[in-house]
Amino acid sequence: MLTLFVGITMILIYGLTCYYIGFNTWRWLRKTFSFRFKKTFIVVVFLLSISFFVGFSFHLPVIEWIGGYWLVIVGYGMLLLPIINLLYFITKKNARFFTYAGWAVVAFFTFVFIYGTYNAWTPIVRDYQITIEKANDEEEGDVKVLMASDLHLGTIVGNNHLEKLVKIAKEEKPDIIFIPGDIINDDITPYVEKEMNKTMAKLEAPLGVFASPGNHDYYGGDNDQLKKELNEIGIHYLMDEAAMINDQFVVIGREDLTNPNRKTIEELIARNETKDLPIIVLDHQPHEITEAQEAGADVIFSGHTHRGQLFPANLITAKLFENDWGYMAKEQLHSFTSSGFGLWGPALRIGSQSEVMIIEIDFQ
Repeated sequence: MLTLFVGITMILIYGLTCYYIGFNTWRWLRKTFSFRFKKTFIVVVFLLSISFFVGFSFHLPVIEWIGGYWLVIVGYGMLLLPIINLLYFITKKNARFFTYAGWAVVAFFTFVFIYGTYNAWTPIVRDYQITIEKANDEEEGDVKVLMASDLHLGTIVGNNHLEKLVKIAKEEKPDIIFIPGDIINDDITPYVEKEMNKTMAKLEAPLGVFASPGNHDYYGGDNDQLKKELNEIGIHYLMDEAAMINDQFVVIGREDLTNPNRKTIEELIARNETKDLPIIVLDHQPHEITEAQEAGADVIFSGHTHRGQLFPANLITAKLFENDWGYMAKEQLHSFTSSGFGLWGPALRIGSQSEVMIIEIDFQ
């Protein structure tokens, strides 16, 4: 009953917000262009309001793409329009102000769509170097890690964007590749239909490719199938499991917080008989950095936050997570949280950019 109430409330709030955006847009069109097609306008706004959900549900990329842009208009519109409405009344309903303000909003969204599209589809490579003082003479050496989280492969993010990751991996030549969660975008159907496994299989590294699940890998109930798909192409999908790498270090891939029965990091490290070796943890959501540090982990790789994906959401993620993006050291622990290689929802990024992390680890 509570879930139903929350759902109805969210739909009502979203509907009222779309009405508010549409009402302001209609008034501007009518005053600026003497626009008269009110019924047509209402139908268009209604279709835009449901487009993301229809496109996502039925795997219609163009519809989902348009719907994502509409969600951005709704989000930023709720920040801009109340200010414009207030100034409009302060200026005693000055028609010229209203017209100019409308054009300013159009210019703003033009910038958001162009710049946001560039950030979303142009991945940047960020380089880091760390030292782990936890190795004997036989285990000393450097390991080059490539980490890319939040691929969100599905209707919008597909083989074309994934090929960019493959190209970066070939150029960087990492010793090992980590993918800490959100490999698919809820539903594995587009992944299978578009044969993305063939592209994923091109990700190669001498020490292997390792992944762990994220929340979106669970939502569609396809996590077990995803594990099977990845294992078939040699990608090790670790779900509360550990792997010894070249007798040099241990990689622990955690179940996501979405699974209430996942084991604690203390349990996972305690069951590892080689805990004197460096321990690297893949944990999609960076909620338990302190727990990992206290349990004795040396490196933790996460994603999930997208760094907010669209400003000012990054201000929120910075408050919610101890390390919402980038690198943070906490005693012996090195924490890396990526803004993600793919995206969720709108195919835009403002205040964040699609990225791949390259980490040179010096074991001493």
